[in-house]
Amino acid sequence: MFQFIYSLLIRLALPFILIRLWWQGRKAPALRQDWPHRLGFVPEISGPVIWVHAVSVGETIAAGPMVRRLLARDLGATILMTAMTDTGLAQARKMFGDRVTYAYAPYDTPGGIRRFLDRINPRILVILETEIWPNMIRQCRRRKVPVFLINARLSERSARGYERVRGLAGPVMKSLSWVAAQAERDAERFRRIGVAASHVEVTGSVKFDVDIPEDVRAASETFRRSLGPRPVWIAGSTHAGEDEQLLVAHQGILKRHPAALLIVVPRHPDRFDAVASIAEAQGFSVARRSQGQDPAAAQVYLADTMGELMMLYGASDLAFVGGSLIERGGHNPLEPAAWGIPVFSGPHVFNFETIFERLLADQGVQLVDGSEALARDVSRLFSDENECNAYGERALAVVNKNRGALDKVVEGIIERL
Repeated sequence: MFQFIYSLLIRLALPFILIRLWWQGRKAPALRQDWPHRLGFVPEISGPVIWVHAVSVGETIAAGPMVRRLLARDLGATILMTAMTDTGLAQARKMFGDRVTYAYAPYDTPGGIRRFLDRINPRILVILETEIWPNMIRQCRRRKVPVFLINARLSERSARGYERVRGLAGPVMKSLSWVAAQAERDAERFRRIGVAASHVEVTGSVKFDVDIPEDVRAASETFRRSLGPRPVWIAGSTHAGEDEQLLVAHQGILKRHPAALLIVVPRHPDRFDAVASIAEAQGFSVARRSQGQDPAAAQVYLADTMGELMMLYGASDLAFVGGSLIERGGHNPLEPAAWGIPVFSGPHVFNFETIFERLLADQGVQLVDGSEALARDVSRLFSDENECNAYGERALAVVNKNRGALDKVVEGIIERL
């Protein structure tokens, strides 16, 4: 009954979802490309298929090392990467080119999922983190397609939400073949909401196994040389409500370090113009990467391109990770930490609680609660090269100490194929 009601509601909502997609496509035309994929109309794939689903950019980046390992194993299968967002697919294409196949994941209607599965006939489905769609998972299990939830995390708030809809969530959780949880607390919550205990394993977070390809390192070094010896800090994956605070912090930093450069990387492309306008309205000289403008004379460099955040982290002296000054839950701090640079974050980091706990335990991250604290602490590190390097080294040490989850996940997938 719960499944029927859910499917009916999502069918009724589908016209409005498609209208919203069309409306958003005014500013992000890529959203309108391949829109039939979202109804399950994708090109057919012959032969074995490993389906890897990551909702957006962060999950796609996290999936990258795993996909590279699977490609290196030469398993004789096509790897299909799907995402719900245009930015997620753009990131995947930038990472893998023509080595894998791409599609938008279908909306979770029974018909859309059925058409999608008919056309790709996957051998397994690997889902990153907590992207749980009832029809997707249950139809896969009905076809005897194992469903793996990799790098799985579940906050207490989300667990309570699933418990409130146990009639719908319970059968879905029982359909999961393997949950590779980031931490024991995540594993306990998955067992609590219905995943069989024998199907849950704590593997750690694959995000600690972040790798930086050589071409990204080379591009980062080249870009850094173009900036000269000035102090550079970056604000990655920023959201509405944060940019104003970050720019106020930069004003404070410029009082002590007049040559400092702030690189701003908004999380969503539809905010690029708005962030540029905010910075200009506050009196900053702004250069935009998409227009090829030289950052040499700028105070704020707007990285309004896709798929370059990792490279830009490497070109910076220290990093602030966005989504954390507002109650968004934060983004992945391990990407800048892997470069060995100091990492700052706001206090709202519940999406990455285990990762932040480990960084905080070894003083590998600094939490700030607003623009004043951020300006003070960034300025302090710009003034003290030894302390700046020490923070960066501690952050990198945490990354290196916690590597290994990726090997467990890849071996677990191959064993269960």
